[in-house]
Amino acid sequence: MAVRLDKLGVVIALIAGYAVGVAPFATFRANRIVAGEPQTLLASLPSWAGPTLLAIIAVAVVIGLFRTPPTLRMAASFATLAALFLLIGTAADHLTPPANTYARVSPASGFWLLLFAFALLAADSLTRLRLTPLLRILVLILAAGFIGFVLLSGSWDKLSILKEYSARADSFWAEASKHVTLALGSLVAAVVIGIPLGILCHRVQKLRDIVLNVLNIVQTIPSIALFGILIAPLGWIAANVPGAAEIGIKGIGMAPAFVALFLYSLLPVVANTVVGLAGVPVQANDAARGVGMTERQRLFKVEFPLAFPVILTGVRIVLVQNIGLATIAALIGGGGFGVFVFQGIGQTAMDLVLLGAVPTVLLAFAAAIILDAAVELSSPFHSGASA
Repeated sequence: MAVRLDKLGVVIALIAGYAVGVAPFATFRANRIVAGEPQTLLASLPSWAGPTLLAIIAVAVVIGLFRTPPTLRMAASFATLAALFLLIGTAADHLTPPANTYARVSPASGFWLLLFAFALLAADSLTRLRLTPLLRILVLILAAGFIGFVLLSGSWDKLSILKEYSARADSFWAEASKHVTLALGSLVAAVVIGIPLGILCHRVQKLRDIVLNVLNIVQTIPSIALFGILIAPLGWIAANVPGAAEIGIKGIGMAPAFVALFLYSLLPVVANTVVGLAGVPVQANDAARGVGMTERQRLFKVEFPLAFPVILTGVRIVLVQNIGLATIAALIGGGGFGVFVFQGIGQTAMDLVLLGAVPTVLLAFAAAIILDAAVELSSPFHSGASA
């Protein structure tokens, strides 16, 4: 009987083989600005840790390579990811000379490839397990808790990205606050205006065509161009409208970034509201009329609840989009994690780039998982499908 290999497992095995056998696991630099020295996995780790990590990777690759049960695949992928997270800190401690505060140790391409490969295996196993929405959120919380534990334990303190953080801790949290404010604030504004506008567009065909066409045009404008376009009118408002500058409306800063993100957010919210309401079964409306409901009652008690999962899908799109786009706000003084990304690019400091990029990616990933679960939980067919 022929042994059947898993296609994804083959891909993961190839990636892992290249990451272990060819790509460097960590990079050592004598100081922040000199070129790095790539280190293999075995050279990066103490004598006990290198073979241990190789054995864990080999077992996980074998499990992924064959058609094994999803629970076993999940356990293998999570164990490997945990080992990678713990041992990259050990590599930093191992490669940094004693009492040296200038040396920098960074994860290299081999580490990132291994992280990608086994995150892919974990995602595949979770998909095969068909976890309920609440269990997916629980997995996210446990993963966040593990990362928090590793950070608080101090095992990553000698990694260069943590050294960049320690030098900018106050600035980091200030920019994090700005980033979240831009992403969530523009989303809230878009929901408050976009849902009523979507309801109106659903009711009035001519208005629907005009509004959606205008919002489609806005969506096609590149983000940097839109930020630039808004500088002049907001600058004029700040100079000529009493009190505008005092409340934060200026040509540069958070105001144009907020307005641009708000404009980008409107199309998904309005369009999904229209689509959601249009998808409400005619029979549901007829039944509501039959029991004497007014148009307002039908909207809030029948149409909106049935359309809500589709509307929430638009909100999910907007939030993930805004978390990413808020990074560019740093170019016009809007703050956010983009400050570290662009500072790092200007200084050729990759670890500073990662200090801004990694939390942005993690925020977007967490937002997508939570809102995907919320969409599924809000579906009127969820309980029946689960049963």
